Amino acid sequence: MLAYIVRRIFTMIPTLFVISLLTFAIIELPPGDYLSNQIAALQASGEGAGVAKIEFLRKEFGLDRPFLVRYLMWVGLWPGASGFSGILQGNWGWSFEYDQPVNTVVGPTLLLTVILNFTTILFVYIVSLPIGIYSATRQYSWGDYGFTFLGYIGLATPNFLLGLILLYYSNVWFGLSIGGLMDPKYIDQPWSWEKIKSVLSHLIIPTIVIGTSGTAGMIRRLRANLLDELHKQYVTTARAKGLKENRLILKYPLRMALNPFVADIGNLIPSLVSGSVIVSVVLNLPTVGPILLSALQSQDQFLASFILMFVAVLTLVGMLISDLLLALLDPRIRLGQGARS
Repeated sequence: MLAYIVRRIFTMIPTLFVISLLTFAIIELPPGDYLSNQIAALQASGEGAGVAKIEFLRKEFGLDRPFLVRYLMWVGLWPGASGFSGILQGNWGWSFEYDQPVNTVVGPTLLLTVILNFTTILFVYIVSLPIGIYSATRQYSWGDYGFTFLGYIGLATPNFLLGLILLYYSNVWFGLSIGGLMDPKYIDQPWSWEKIKSVLSHLIIPTIVIGTSGTAGMIRRLRANLLDELHKQYVTTARAKGLKENRLILKYPLRMALNPFVADIGNLIPSLVSGSVIVSVVLNLPTVGPILLSALQSQDQFLASFILMFVAVLTLVGMLISDLLLALLDPRIRLGQGARS
């Protein structure tokens, strides 16, 4: 098991390099960049004073160099100009739109993004697991029809619309402040127990809104997988031997049905980040989603590239966790690892 973990971690290193190259290439696909667009705007307005400064920034950050050199400078494998040493050296780049280092722009949002994604994944699995088991073991019952109907509503309802409805009623009924992940008085304040409680109370609505569609999909997936296992011959044999129903379901078919259920942990993270962009704008959530949207619109390449790499790292960590859970859950995977070793 330890050898498998080490092998999986070392596999993540070349994967990250490939992702970084693809990310940088996709960001560079549109013609021009943030600074060239600024130069064009200044020249069109007849203001030539700022052009020299922008040209200096282009040379400073290597934007006038070939693509491969720019990529190696961004990663940190090519000596760059002063103040630009690359991601591997801890320099995340410069945000031209905000005129600040990238770590200053996204630093306060990274922890809140991780917390929101973690709580959303917990919500998805905690809610979908018992409902999926209930729907599969009581197929075509009134409860199964009811959860199926609610699942279709969850898949069909736009997240931002559900967010607006919950925000209104949470403010009317419970007096929660509208939007954000904490009370305004705690913004830019050091972490304390009161600030943590404020964040936890404000996480309820975004977690439900962002996790609703994922929960509905997980319920349908677990229900289908468990129903497929319940109709297999080994389940019929176990029933014929007198094994109690609850023990039978938990010990055999449920473990097999959980394989794709657990494997989706890594796939959930990028879908949560990309799917929560509009929700974050509507709910005024201080996450990387709105910053990524703004960076892509303005072609702020260093800022957009880092956020995409951050999401990629979260995805790889999620896939590592799902692989380890699968190895613990399914003896066939453990035996396969031992056979290969």
